[in-house]
Amino acid sequence: MLSTDFEYPLWESLSQVCGIDEAGRGPLAGPVVAAAVVFPRHFRPAGIFAKLDDSKKLTAELRDELAPAIRESAESWALGVVDAETIDRINILQATMLAMNLAVESLGSTPEFLLVDGNRFRPVLPIPYQTIVKGDSKVFSIAAASVLAKTHRDELMTASAAEYPEYGFEVHFGYPTARHVEAIARHGRCAIHRQSFKLRKLGEK
Repeated sequence: MLSTDFEYPLWESLSQVCGIDEAGRGPLAGPVVAAAVVFPRHFRPAGIFAKLDDSKKLTAELRDELAPAIRESAESWALGVVDAETIDRINILQATMLAMNLAVESLGSTPEFLLVDGNRFRPVLPIPYQTIVKGDSKVFSIAAASVLAKTHRDELMTASAAEYPEYGFEVHFGYPTARHVEAIARHGRCAIHRQSFKLRKLGEK
């Protein structure tokens, strides 16, 4: 069970500690989505939160169960979404930073400290932060953010599947599976594909 051990030392002097994570850096299609989550000071996880972990390690059913519990228990939460066109224009790293900052800026109030998954972050707001490699499997607030980001992105890709049924977005959510690569080879890319992401299997350079 993930604890709030990372948050508790910060809560001794701060009241709003925010976890941040993203979903969708690797897919060939769709947006990158980030989530920011602030839990009440000295929050103690219980119940369904015993199952919380890095969203990639959870089943879709468990993520769908955890997401509303996270939204209900959080003091505040927000999402940042950056579309494929912007990813192509500014690159995926910059788009990920943008999505994270959009999520933070969309919170009801400005947090006092950020716990960010990964090894790099460039805040827009002057907020102190700590990056944590594999934070989504170590830090409660980051894991919660990973679930919100992943479930929202999956919902967006499932909605896109209705518009572009030939690609199977509801199955692979834009990731470069064999089925997805085959669909691109047959139909070309659609409007939500990242044109800057190349596929060697298709001979792209």
